[in-house]
Amino acid sequence: MIPNNSFRNQPKSFWAYVRTISQKVGYTARNQSQIKIPTISQMKEALHQIGLDTSHIVDKNNHPTTLGNALSDYFKYRADILNNYVEPRLMDVEKAKKVFNGLRKKVSPKCPLPMNKQKEEKKAHAYFTGIINILIEANSKRFTCDYAPGALTTITRNSTPLRTLARRVDGAFPSIVNPIAIWEIKEYYYTTTFGSRVADGIYETLLDGMEIEELREHEGINVKHYLMIDAYYTWWKMGRSYLCRIIDMLHMGYVDEVLFGYEAVERLPEIVKEWTKLAAQ
Repeated sequence: MIPNNSFRNQPKSFWAYVRTISQKVGYTARNQSQIKIPTISQMKEALHQIGLDTSHIVDKNNHPTTLGNALSDYFKYRADILNNYVEPRLMDVEKAKKVFNGLRKKVSPKCPLPMNKQKEEKKAHAYFTGIINILIEANSKRFTCDYAPGALTTITRNSTPLRTLARRVDGAFPSIVNPIAIWEIKEYYYTTTFGSRVADGIYETLLDGMEIEELREHEGINVKHYLMIDAYYTWWKMGRSYLCRIIDMLHMGYVDEVLFGYEAVERLPEIVKEWTKLAAQ
């Protein structure tokens, strides 16, 4: 999923409103599975309750301002894209296993197909990571790919380090040194609670995005940055508020594209072909 251009170039203050209002109003209604859409009156009340000025979103006649309308449009968009596009694409472990086995049989990959970190009967391939690796290998032609870097991403200039990112990422194309693209994979098929480890995965991606933004703004170097997530129960049943945060992060420009579950099968072939064109230049 790529960002919607209508919300792509909003100032950071716009996202301050989004976060503040979302926190106060809530992301989902209790005991409901749909994403909440705050009304203008709810936005006004949320700001009022925490002692903030409301004149930027409603005028003296209580009509929404340009900012108020923009916020309303974004909240409607965020709810619609999550309810109608993201939810149907999130897979459970059985569907992910079926897709993985189908691709493995069709492609006969040579790329790494790592195992998950479960024990006993849950021990199996990391299906979503395997799907991603197979699709990258099948569409990257002659180019190499670092499927499990185990090292920090480094950008160089004149054979000397220019920037080294703070975290190790899950994959880099074609290499962890001067990559065209890097990505994070978050698959949690066996998670039964939405704990801090899952939440931290989102903030880690945000940190990577901020470092890449700084690199782009100060050095003119752009590294494509992707987040790929799956597990219906974890993300939709327990983590819908974090899905909202992911959509926010995407439109803030901290990640180029987010692939939700089966969307990896739909989009990765085209994405990887774009990488190979850049690598061939």
